[in-house]
Amino acid sequence: MRFFVTCARGTEGALRRELVVQRIHAPRGATGGVSFDGTLEDGMKVCLWSRVAMRVLLEVGSFPAFDADTLYAGARAADLHRFFGSKTTLAVTATTHENPELHHSGFAALKVKDAVVDALRDRMGHRPDVDVKNPDVSLVLHLRGRDARLFVDLAGEPLHRRSYRVAMADAPLKESLAAAVLALGGVGAERPFVDPMTGTGTLAIEHALASRNIAPGLRRSFGFERWADQSHLPVFTRLKQAAQDARLAKAPCPILARDVLTSAIQSARRNAQAAGVAEDILFEVADVATLVSRDPPGTICMNPPYGERLPGPDPEQPLDELYATIAHVLDRMRGWSAVILCGNPLLARAIRRKHEISHRLWNGPLEARLLVYRL
Repeated sequence: MRFFVTCARGTEGALRRELVVQRIHAPRGATGGVSFDGTLEDGMKVCLWSRVAMRVLLEVGSFPAFDADTLYAGARAADLHRFFGSKTTLAVTATTHENPELHHSGFAALKVKDAVVDALRDRMGHRPDVDVKNPDVSLVLHLRGRDARLFVDLAGEPLHRRSYRVAMADAPLKESLAAAVLALGGVGAERPFVDPMTGTGTLAIEHALASRNIAPGLRRSFGFERWADQSHLPVFTRLKQAAQDARLAKAPCPILARDVLTSAIQSARRNAQAAGVAEDILFEVADVATLVSRDPPGTICMNPPYGERLPGPDPEQPLDELYATIAHVLDRMRGWSAVILCGNPLLARAIRRKHEISHRLWNGPLEARLLVYRL
């Protein structure tokens, strides 16, 4: 079986290293993800354990698609009956690049949907219903030039949805991107951890989950659990039990999450409780300016705001004042490491230090820099 695991741009290296640790054989990096050949058990294991991945796609067809007719014929020939029963629902999404006849992704998805339901009707005597919001089977078409590849999504909902985000905020950091920041920044469980601008707590929670070796998929369901063919589920039950047994009782080192807003800390605490790591994190309502060094030194990890308006009691505070405060705080944290997701170059200029790592990645459509400093 051939898989393609998707991720945010700039996090492909972190994802590939993650798959190597999971003993996935010969993962190959590509733009937007990592591919590998393996078993369905491998694919389920990635769904359960990957902190950086967004989707795990199983290739079910590869064919030339010159126009609508050849796309329909190729999709119709795909062997999909094992995924569908009499009441299975379906959704199809598509991405298209550099194909003049099939440049509209919505039209391409519609042709694939027509082909699949027609083939299933002829084979099984009924057509599956379409459910774009909560389908049992999600199909994904990738069309580049005249090369079409059709996939079944093992994950269902994107893997960054760990099911612990019960309290929301404006523009929250996705869980998978937070995990990538920690991995690319070299944040380990053996040193104390502080997020002084925690918001809803995503960085601290992801660090706690990783520190305790808690599989990020333990508290959620997956698309492959809704397929008509259920023969793989005993294997998945075994994988889940092994993940349960691998958890540590507590985080090895202290984890501190601070924010100037009481409402943010309340939200972060609720999310940590939903994730099962509230006892591993100390929450404090405090301004970033009050952060001082503690022994032993550890890692400061943060995602400072970079928009025009700031969260907090004074949303009109200029960004340059906030960034100058962050730089002053770092000056007194000798012996610590700083891992910062920097979405505004003004912050890097304010810090005025030589970074050890500067890695380009994307927070949704926004380009950012992961900056790592040894203080």
